[in-house]
Amino acid sequence: MKIGILGGGQLGRMLIQEALKYDDEFYTLDPNSDCSCAQISTFTKGNFNDFQTVLDFGKDKDIVSIEIEHVSVAALEELENHGIKVIPNSNIIKIIQQKILQKEFYKKNGIPSPDFQVIQSLEDEIKIAFPFVQKLNTGGYDGKGVQVIRSEIDLDIMWDEPSVLENLVDIEKELSIIIAKNEADEIKTFPVTEMIADPKLNLLDFNICPAEISAEVQEQIDKIAEQFMSAADSAGLFAIELFLDKEGKIWVNETAPRLHNSGHQTQEGNANSQFEQFYRVLKNFPLADNSVKQFSGMLNLIGEENYSGKVKYQGLEDVLKLPNSYVHLYGKTETKPGRKMGHINVLANSREELLEQLIHIKSLVKVIAE
Repeated sequence: MKIGILGGGQLGRMLIQEALKYDDEFYTLDPNSDCSCAQISTFTKGNFNDFQTVLDFGKDKDIVSIEIEHVSVAALEELENHGIKVIPNSNIIKIIQQKILQKEFYKKNGIPSPDFQVIQSLEDEIKIAFPFVQKLNTGGYDGKGVQVIRSEIDLDIMWDEPSVLENLVDIEKELSIIIAKNEADEIKTFPVTEMIADPKLNLLDFNICPAEISAEVQEQIDKIAEQFMSAADSAGLFAIELFLDKEGKIWVNETAPRLHNSGHQTQEGNANSQFEQFYRVLKNFPLADNSVKQFSGMLNLIGEENYSGKVKYQGLEDVLKLPNSYVHLYGKTETKPGRKMGHINVLANSREELLEQLIHIKSLVKVIAE
């Protein structure tokens, strides 16, 4: 089969790496000819937000999918009209790529998410109480397009663009759940992952699976997963980012209609990874066993501050000497501050051992420039 992917980043790269053991042709579309997928797929340089470019790219494919949600939904709708299979479908991508539609979707379907107000510009009256979070309607990812407004003093830094203003949750833990559904309506959910963020970059620092949560919290998450998949009404793989507040209540932060950074540890930590699972979704194969092997975690390799240029991984050889540690680089030749360049997965027999190993590896390796 000819499988087309909009976006040529690391998520597409790892999907293709996993799927190379099967017999399919992979095509990718990305504006950057040096992207992660360029060397391991049939690559087309182009803008995945441009209607005609996406239409031309997808019209001879059997399946079209995404590894980034900021794409031309109109073109995906047109491809569907021409009988091309689009997974996930264009409707749920459209809902998720716009924060306003996404929040209204949660509200309509009774999915617990923090209370919010929609503004089109700063001329609109702000009715929500401080502190609140401003999320740009479109274009935000990896912490970009999101900021906390704590008091009237911060009003000066607000973006004058269509946005969601959302109540700030008093967070106990950040969690994530990844759910897969094929066209046969088979659904499988990966175990809940706990995410630990870098407060400076607002990027995932490392994660731990399985998360340390109560049975009551797990029940809340299971219900949310069921509500979301029923309302989404689409095959696909979805990552739901969650907040556990200080009172023990779960809130949906946002959803990604694609492979996700919070599922990378599944490569070694589960019987099958999120990448294997998504490939099976695309082909409508039986979904894979995703049971946990042991405690697993992931550390992002992020470009260090003050370093831009040809990438150099300092301390990588020290990491390669360690047992139960697995390096995944993304094929990016140029580093810059805050750029995701790779990750390292770790397996352990306990949560304590896992955290100790992740912290140790974080002290060993740095992403700098030559």
